[in-house]
Amino acid sequence: MKILDRLQIIRKIERMTYEIAESNFENDKLYLLGINNNGYNFAKMLQEKLQKICKMDVFLNRLSLNPKNPVALDITVDIDKKNLEGNNIIVVDDVANTGRTLFYAMKIFMDIIPAEVETAVLVDRMHKSFPVSITYVGQSFATTIQDNIVVNLGIKGEESVYLEM
Repeated sequence: MKILDRLQIIRKIERMTYEIAESNFENDKLYLLGINNNGYNFAKMLQEKLQKICKMDVFLNRLSLNPKNPVALDITVDIDKKNLEGNNIIVVDDVANTGRTLFYAMKIFMDIIPAEVETAVLVDRMHKSFPVSITYVGQSFATTIQDNIVVNLGIKGEESVYLEM
């Protein structure tokens, strides 16, 4: 069942962009770290909108980890972590379910001190098993744990979010 179409996703992103801009208006720089592919694609959409409405520099980078087994491989980011030191960062993913992926993504910051770390997700499923708070949310859904949310952000013009029961 389709729960968000392209136009609805664009509206969610625009609203989130203004929320992010309002919360970060005093900053000169903002780093968006998109988790894996869908998180990165979502972060790229946020970056494009933010650059149109803000004067701050908005940097886009990819944070990579294995969501099924986050301790199996090193968690990496495609920027020298020292560049993140003292800066505001938003960790971006497409869907937050239990919070495990976002929880382990924070490991990347354990040897630096950023100014602030926030989170942004397009869909929050509200099944948190980990102590993660979502700062910016496109849409929250009360689903069962057996339901599956499928987010398609890869092809421009065909963005969609589906609920599979």
